[in-house]
Amino acid sequence: MAGKSGAVVVISVSSGKILAHWNLDIAAQRLETPGSTVKPFVLMELLEKAKIDPAQRVICHRPLYIGGKRMDCSHPVAITSLDAADAIAYSCNTYFATVATRLSPGELADKFKQIGFTSPAGYAQNEITGEVRTPADQGELQLQALGEWGVRVTPLELLAAYDSMARRKLKGDLGATAPVFDGLERAVKYGVAHGAQPVGTMAAGKTGTAAGLRTPETHGFFLGYAPADEPQIVVMVYLERGRGMDAAAVAGPIITAWWKNRVIARDPVIR
Repeated sequence: MAGKSGAVVVISVSSGKILAHWNLDIAAQRLETPGSTVKPFVLMELLEKAKIDPAQRVICHRPLYIGGKRMDCSHPVAITSLDAADAIAYSCNTYFATVATRLSPGELADKFKQIGFTSPAGYAQNEITGEVRTPADQGELQLQALGEWGVRVTPLELLAAYDSMARRKLKGDLGATAPVFDGLERAVKYGVAHGAQPVGTMAAGKTGTAAGLRTPETHGFFLGYAPADEPQIVVMVYLERGRGMDAAAVAGPIITAWWKNRVIARDPVIR
């Protein structure tokens, strides 16, 4: 984080305790629009309620306008249709704006509250809490599914939500939501979060980029866990000025360092 402003927090999946942090107060007290970090939870709600077929492909059209706001996808133009897992991997706005209309406004708002977006995460004493609004029309519903309207969270609330996913992955309790976890692995392997790919192990996670609430500049998030198949840590990177891909690039070396120290602790001869 040298030369960067924001926060980083790493927690243990097994204990829920903080293993490392940078600017914990910022992570506890900054309310931000979460951007695409909410997409896995939108997909989870759709799959749990059997409202989509994860194998069905959605054609990605550009440009994308929602309520007068341009929300074009950032993935390569050569990617013209996506299934549920690749929609997570490539963070396709068209996919999520399309499938979100199968949820009612109350369902999506309730999901965000259920996963802790309006509750203290419990990692710091001075935490504030997020805000979730109920959409009044389809445009607001679609923008909320993209993390661009009606939801503000702290970095710690996002961390707690991804910790819940990591614990679910560790238990193997995926059921109908398996494409969500597949998509998070694909995102790091070859998608928008590829910068978080560590050396020596595999990770899973999601990036998010959104306009700041106090500045015209964007802020970036990376939330993820490692190892991808058996999570032991959850990492949150928040950059006050940057993009999700920049946050992922910070997360990669952090996960690598954790993995290297873990390997050395098990076999001190390894250097």
